[in-house]
Formats: sequence, C-alpha cells, structure tokens
Amino acid sequence: MELTDSLNWNYEFDVVVIGSGNGAMTTGLVAHDHGAKVVLIEKSDKYGGTSASSGGGVWIPNNRYAKEAKAIDSIQDAKTYIQYVSPKGKIKEELIDVYLEKGPEMIDYLHDNSRVRYQSLEHYPDYFPDDPGGKDGHRSMEPEPVDGSLLKDEFKSLRPQHPQTVGPLGINFTQVEGQILLGALKGWTGLFLKLLLKFIFDFPFRLTSSRDRRLTMGNAGIARLKLSLNDRNIPLWLETEFLDLITKENRVMGIKARKDKETVYIKANRGVVLASGGFEKNQEMRDKYLPNPSKQEWSAANLYNTGDAISASIKIGAQVHQMDSAWWSTVMIVPGEKKARLSMVDKSLPGNFCVNKEGERFSNESQNYVSFVDEMYEKYSKGNPCIPCYMIFDSEFRKKRPCGPILQSSLMPDFMIPTSWWSPNFLSKANSLEELANMVGVDSKGLIKTINKVNKYSKEGKDKDFQRGDNVYDKYYGDPEVKPNPCLAEIKKPPFYCVVLYPGEMGTAGGLVIDKNSRVLDGEGNAIKGLWACGNTTTALLPRYPGPGSTLGPAMTFGYLAAKDITGSNN
Repeated sequence: MELTDSLNWNYEFDVVVIGSGNGAMTTGLVAHDHGAKVVLIEKSDKYGGTSASSGGGVWIPNNRYAKEAKAIDSIQDAKTYIQYVSPKGKIKEELIDVYLEKGPEMIDYLHDNSRVRYQSLEHYPDYFPDDPGGKDGHRSMEPEPVDGSLLKDEFKSLRPQHPQTVGPLGINFTQVEGQILLGALKGWTGLFLKLLLKFIFDFPFRLTSSRDRRLTMGNAGIARLKLSLNDRNIPLWLETEFLDLITKENRVMGIKARKDKETVYIKANRGVVLASGGFEKNQEMRDKYLPNPSKQEWSAANLYNTGDAISASIKIGAQVHQMDSAWWSTVMIVPGEKKARLSMVDKSLPGNFCVNKEGERFSNESQNYVSFVDEMYEKYSKGNPCIPCYMIFDSEFRKKRPCGPILQSSLMPDFMIPTSWWSPNFLSKANSLEELANMVGVDSKGLIKTINKVNKYSKEGKDKDFQRGDNVYDKYYGDPEVKPNPCLAEIKKPPFYCVVLYPGEMGTAGGLVIDKNSRVLDGEGNAIKGLWACGNTTTALLPRYPGPGSTLGPAMTFGYLAAKDITGSNN
C-alpha cells in the first residue's frame, strides 16, 4: 500500500524483520550489533518457524568447525560441486561466490559474538558425493545441544520439533544419535535407554514441562539464536501478522501488520527484511506454481507459511524465480496429525521398497529425498502412476525397524497401533502379497514380480535397476550389519505391510530474486529500495539440495549480508 499523509505510524524501528527462523534471527542479531534498532515479528504464537522443527543442519563448506577437524576441502572444490549438481543457467555465479566466501565468515561472527555453536558432521556426506567436488562429510554442521531451561518462560513459546525428529515421550536426539535410533542400528537400545533415563530422572524439569529440556537439532539452533537475541534485548513480537508493505515513491517505508487483534503500522527507517518462509500452506499459490498434483495436506512445513511476504512483494513489482520447485520429500499422512510426516530415513532402510500402482519400482529409494520426489514428479508427468507410491515391507522389517510413527514391533506390537491408522490411505497389513496389493489398489502380479526381483538383488548385493546402495549417501541410512548391501534386504516373511507415501515437502524453494547483498530485485533487475529478503522467501540458491542443511546455510548467510548492507557495514 502507498503511504498517505493520513497514516500515523504506531511503532518506529530502524530494521523490521518478518519471521523468526534462523535467517530472521541472524539478521536481527547482526543488524543490532551494527547499530540498528531492530524488531522481529512472528505471525503465530510460537517462534522459530520451519527452522525450529527441522533437523537444524547448516551446509556451509570450509566452515570453522570443519577446519578445526582438519577436513580437506576448498572453495574451488565446493564451487565445482555446486555448479555440477545445480540446474544449468538457473543460479547466478556471483551468488554462489558470495555464499562460499561469506558463509564461513557468518559462522565465525556468530561463534565469536553469540551463543551459537555448531558441531561438524564428520560422516554425513554431500547428497551427490560421487560428483566432482563432492565430499563424504564435514560440510554440514548441527547445533550443539542446549539446556532449554535457559529460555525460562520463553521455552513454552519455542516451536516444537517435527514429530519425526523426536523420540518416544518427546525425547530429543541429535542428528548423529538419530542415525542410530531411526535406523535401529547396532547399539540403538543402549543409546535409547541412556536418553530415556536422563529424560525420566530430570525430576525438577518434569514438574514444569513434558518436553525434553535437552534441545537438539532445529530447536537447539533456534534456542541458541533466541538466547543471543535476549542478551541484546532485541524484541520478538509473537502473534503479529504481516499484512502488507508500505511504500512511498518506490521505496519501502515500513509495514502494515495485525498486533493484538488491531491493525498497526510499523515504520522501518532503514529497511524491511522478509524472512517468513515460503507458500506451502497456500493452496491457491500451490495450484498456480507447483507441479500437479500438489496438496497443502501433503506439506510437512510450518502451518503458517502462506506466502504473504512473497505476494506483497509481487504487488510492488518484485521478481520471482523457481516458483515451481520445493524442498521435496515423500510424506505419510498420519490420521490425527496436523502436518504430514516426512519419510526420509525409513524409506532408505534395508527391507522395504517403493512401488507404483502397477507394482513396479520407479527410483532408488535410498537416494536423497529431494531427488527422489523430483524423479517422482518427472516420471508421473510421463504417465508413470507413481503418485502416490507404496512402501512395502514384511514382518522382519516391522520387527526391527521403525517406520514413521510406527515403532518396531518389539516396542509397538500391531495391537498397540491406533485403530484409525489402519487405513488404505496410510497403513495396511495382509497375510499375502496378493491380498495386500488388492487392499491398497496395486497390481498384484506386478508387485510379486518386483519383490522376486528385489529379493534376488538383495542376495547378490547389487540393485541392477536403480543402483540402490552404490554410493556413500545411500549407505548413510543403511545398516552396515546387513550384507552384502546395507541398503537391500529381502521381503519374504508374512504378514506384509504397506505405508502410502505422497510427494510432499519441507518448504517451497521458489521466491523473490535477490542480489549479493540480499536486496530484493524488481522485474528489470533493479534493487527495490528499503527491501531485503532471505531464506525460503527467496529463490533457492542450492535448488538440487547438495547436502544436509542446504536451506539454513543460505538463509543465515544472506540474512547476515542483509544486516550488513542495511547498516552500511558490508565492506
């Protein structure tokens, strides 16, 4: 909306940040440190956005923690890798260059000036580790666990982890611990017992909260940033909904918002930073931009991500890009849960395979989740009936491995599974493959032929159709105890089970086009005065998702750059 003489500002700041995830908080912290009066606003009653419920990984090659671990890497290796795996012609080279240069600088700044701390993930490989410049580890970091009680009353307002990143009773685990627990790998029982006892015997905290005070993954990352904001007395307003940008003579002057159920106008003397996520929960935008079929019910993202900042920016001439892309993952629709549940680890474990309506496999189930769904959509558009797809496993898998909310039968026998979960749209069980196929609507002859083939591959150790288990990333969520291929195991012991998987996402990956200082660009490529953006509000810098944390890395780096540019301290 255009600024008028009759408009009275209710609040005035130097920098107004829309959002409360990693990118938003990094922006606010750095802008404050460089002399700006800052406020962050969050639409919901919980802070942290998608970042808080994520795995918390941050993919930044050559970061300080990797260097401390003596990892062998270089900017040139990282650039070679990004350029090789990225779609040709979509990403500006100067943005890759500034990311690789300034990402480590941003991490150094947070390490030296805040409570933010990370740990290098030594064994979590790039998602295409065999490609030129790819590495087997040390490019991604995860947050160091932190005591949630340090947040005091604000602990209650921290957005919880996503269900698939939390253990039974709400016990938190790190990514390293999660590899063992979610895969039910060797030593999982001892590790689980250790975490369980620590949780149960935390008597003082159990009296105040049912949540685990040992925060990990995305919760740890957000908690550390929020504590750093608190150290600076930087305000973060909850239940304050961004409504529109206020402009005057082609410059953004501030925003219109709804706070305490009233419309307010917040002046931004230096600028507005949009860091409020994508448009996952806006069905109209999904229908307009994303490939079909696409349903918001299939999204595992923050329920409040409705693309408001992107829409408001488009109205004032902002350029958008890659609006047909998302951070894909197969998902389960668990009856009774508000959000879809990501299926990343379970789909990769030995002893299950995904088939289409004809009972045929169509992709490598152990490859990275974004690429799997990319291939799912590509093949569906050419007539392959692979949406939804069907994850098939037997009683041996059921006994040993968790699958989404379904714990292994040693912990959750079938009689303990909620009745509502037994549905052809989620979970089915039968004493024969023919019966299971008929139950879920899959061609039984095709399914039996596929199972016979994959059982042979499991014995031989080589997937001749889709090369499952051939690279380091595939094996990361495999089981080294399974021979000869840690990603392949036979399906032969009844009863047989099926879980239906849909093409969902963690967030959309298209959005506003920015320059190397995070300034939002218009259709002619000129910076819109007074407007910056970062995170999933912007078009993806790393659209092929080259490694774990390929959203949070750019979000934090370009939030850092936005803050430096706004305050004139980027030189």
